[in-house]
Amino acid sequence: MLRMFATHKIRKQTELSSCLWDFYTVPGDGSAAVHFRAPVPGCWETFPQTRTFRGTGCYEREFYASGNIRLEFKGVSHTAQVYLDGEKIATHYNAYTPFAAVAQKVFAGKHCLKVCVDNTFGEHSALHVENDYQTYGGITRGVALEELGDVYIRQVHVTPQKGPDGWHARVKVWVQNLSGMPFAGALRLEVKGAGQGAGMLKLLAVTLGPDAEAVLETDICCRDVAEWNPSTPVLYMIEAVLQDAQGRGVDDLIDRFGFREVCTRGKDILLNGEKLFVRGFCRHEDHPQFGCSLPFAAMQQDLFLMQDLGANSVRTSHYPNDEIFLDLCDESGMLVWEENHARGLSEEAMRNPNFEGQCEDCIREMIGAHYNHPSIYIWGILNECASHTEYGKSCYEAQLSLIQTLDQSRPRSFASCQFKTDICFGLVDVVSYNIYPLWYHDTPVDVYLADLYDWVQQNTEGAGKPFLVTEIGAGAIYGYRTPEKVKWSEEYQAETLKKQLDAVLAHADTSGVYVWQFCDCRVCGSWFGGRPRTMNNKGIVDEYRRPKLSYEAVRERFCK
Repeated sequence: MLRMFATHKIRKQTELSSCLWDFYTVPGDGSAAVHFRAPVPGCWETFPQTRTFRGTGCYEREFYASGNIRLEFKGVSHTAQVYLDGEKIATHYNAYTPFAAVAQKVFAGKHCLKVCVDNTFGEHSALHVENDYQTYGGITRGVALEELGDVYIRQVHVTPQKGPDGWHARVKVWVQNLSGMPFAGALRLEVKGAGQGAGMLKLLAVTLGPDAEAVLETDICCRDVAEWNPSTPVLYMIEAVLQDAQGRGVDDLIDRFGFREVCTRGKDILLNGEKLFVRGFCRHEDHPQFGCSLPFAAMQQDLFLMQDLGANSVRTSHYPNDEIFLDLCDESGMLVWEENHARGLSEEAMRNPNFEGQCEDCIREMIGAHYNHPSIYIWGILNECASHTEYGKSCYEAQLSLIQTLDQSRPRSFASCQFKTDICFGLVDVVSYNIYPLWYHDTPVDVYLADLYDWVQQNTEGAGKPFLVTEIGAGAIYGYRTPEKVKWSEEYQAETLKKQLDAVLAHADTSGVYVWQFCDCRVCGSWFGGRPRTMNNKGIVDEYRRPKLSYEAVRERFCK
């Protein structure tokens, strides 16, 4: 499964995933290789033969095609080398962002696709490091084969904007010419959806030189459309059709979006002009049966549970999520904080020579692929990194500036843990803090939060901006219940979350809260031996989604 809807009517697209591929390991320690048929998407840690394997594994399969082809990988963890008929055609780093490779004039017939995947740690990998979550190995998301003509539509971005005369769709389209011949034709853009009004169609002339790319921009007036919001998540389609000089359709690209605007005003976050209060959960893509390759039904079940808990938002900690999950959020009205990939890195780790480039590549790929999702209301970066040092600040500044060049329609933020030492709040639109009173220290929650908030207002450039609590919570081992209500018991977690949420929800100047976390998740065993069961156990449900006592405690507060 690639998306919740068809993205092409003209372009031929075939899913190469949702099936078995030939898989074999390439051990670097002299041990014997293993070879079997493995599901794609999938994580090799979920296979009996490779539960603890960290190294290189290769996936192979055959397909039939001819002419120009495009291979799109939704996610490979975490470094991929792609070979077509023995020739390397792509290299990519980062498990959580999609990438594509175009091969021109391939012969008609059977072809061999090989993907060599490396999930090892080392200086080459600045973001995938031993950490408080598991870095899996494998082709973890879908794979698509597309057959292209000489000219194709590479990307479409839609920015909804409300004016005095109603809603507009500002559309930006990238068109690529693969041939050595010039192209002259037209681009037909149409907005489709329930309740559509007049004037939702545009025709633009397209002129391309040989092997050139053109970027076309236009504005489509869309009167009488319904707004997207959490209670009525109305979605529309943008259909882009590339026509040749005779008016024949030669390529197309279809995506989905919603008419909504997000901005900040003073201490408030506004959605369609209305004050937004966030009640959310941080969620890792993690499941004991599937690793980070959750199937569609498991993703939907997570959303059902979060909605039952009264949540209106999910934070994709700490990386871009599978686009199927984002599609489900679009459809269900679940607001999304999506962030690039980095967690808890010290200044020393941020000085890795690959760090800044890998972070910025992740940002470009995240925003490029996910721009149209109306559920995404904010972009985040660099969770709990060195935002208290001058070198760290230079990284935050560079990455936040990059986001602004790519998307000016959403606020920007980062989740800080630097208590009273952060120096980066002048760079963001929303100030966000991860706090754990009554878990990592015994300070009363209301005292701790008031002290921190007052410091932000009186001593930082974050004064007067919206303020979010992006993590709060406590750990509990599922099934460990005791009248003593000691730490790691379900009783202690439930009582602590009651006190934490009551204090945050009563704070007049806080724009919302994310509970850490939705479900227990596996951590890297070499990172922190103090995590019981080699898990981060702060989930409101356990790794199998079984509710803990805290489930009802949170539900009572979020559903008020």
